[in-house]
Amino acid sequence: MMRIGDLPQTLAVFPLSGALLLPRARLPLHIFEPRYLAMIEDCMKTPARLIGMVQPRAAGGDEALQAVGCAGRLVSFAETDDGRYMVTLQGISRFRILGDVDGFAPYRRCAVDWSGYERDTGAAESDPGFEREGFMALLARYFASRGVTADWDSLRGAEPEMLINALSQMAPFSPEDRQALLEAPDLTSRRKTLQTLIEFALLGGDAEDIVQ
Repeated sequence: MMRIGDLPQTLAVFPLSGALLLPRARLPLHIFEPRYLAMIEDCMKTPARLIGMVQPRAAGGDEALQAVGCAGRLVSFAETDDGRYMVTLQGISRFRILGDVDGFAPYRRCAVDWSGYERDTGAAESDPGFEREGFMALLARYFASRGVTADWDSLRGAEPEMLINALSQMAPFSPEDRQALLEAPDLTSRRKTLQTLIEFALLGGDAEDIVQ
């Protein structure tokens, strides 16, 4: 397991709207743009094999990024017949962007700060206030409203962190909502944010009002 002190101070970043990577969770990616194909190839040459997932800002121009992203270790790689890459990242730790780093790479590289996210590289988090039955009832209503089917036995048996993070990643929330879930300081805060977003969606509201 990586420690905060072992993580690099410069990171290749992949700006992708709506993509949410969380510590200890996995994110599959389909890579086809030449600059990001080069990023994957360079990543595989490094011992840590880390890529920083970060969302663009809704405002601020094409170059503006959210301040907080999550680094993932490349743990799975496959190449298609037409040269695309199918990869999977394992979430390692969140980071805060300090600024761009100049260089000759076709993709962006940023100086990053890992401080404040020491918990991300540790064991799975617990959520002492998690009430599974009430949460599952809320989730059932939300899935029914969206016409979504689910493996309820697997959901009921999942550990709280795996369940909350998986739902945060898969639910059809806006990029701003996903950023709020990413920046939640701990699992309890993320679960409460997730519940609020689901409840607001069931009321037919605009979830973006919650996180602004």
